[in-house]
Amino acid sequence: MSELKVSVKYLGHHKGLTKPQYQTPGAAGMDLVAANEQDIIIEPGKFALVPTGISLEIPSGFEAQVRPRSGLALNYGITVLNSPGTIDSDYRGEIKVILINLGVEKYIISRGMRIAQLVVNQVTRIILIESEAIMQTERNTGGFGHTGV
Repeated sequence: MSELKVSVKYLGHHKGLTKPQYQTPGAAGMDLVAANEQDIIIEPGKFALVPTGISLEIPSGFEAQVRPRSGLALNYGITVLNSPGTIDSDYRGEIKVILINLGVEKYIISRGMRIAQLVVNQVTRIILIESEAIMQTERNTGGFGHTGV
């Protein structure tokens, strides 16, 4: 497993909260916690922007992805609305998470709750080359559901 050093700035409203961390040695994502001052109530079918109180200096050639926590999704229907949320290497603002409640009951986000996970990936940029035709494959244009159930 490789490691990448990333500078983090803890903003004032992060004070006293758990720093982002991996929960197990094999975890791909580190948990982000809510840095809200007051409870955030998310009604069923609604969404909210939740602050984390951190800013990152992601190196060029990398990106961070904000992903849902599986336990919140399974047990409460809480997920990241723009999943995965992409944090580009040139963004220096606070990381905030858009959570949506797809469950049937309101959900309360309290200060310090683990709300999402952060995964860092290397980025490959492509160069588009205009072409009149592209190589065909066995699948070709088969799209959604083309392989059956």
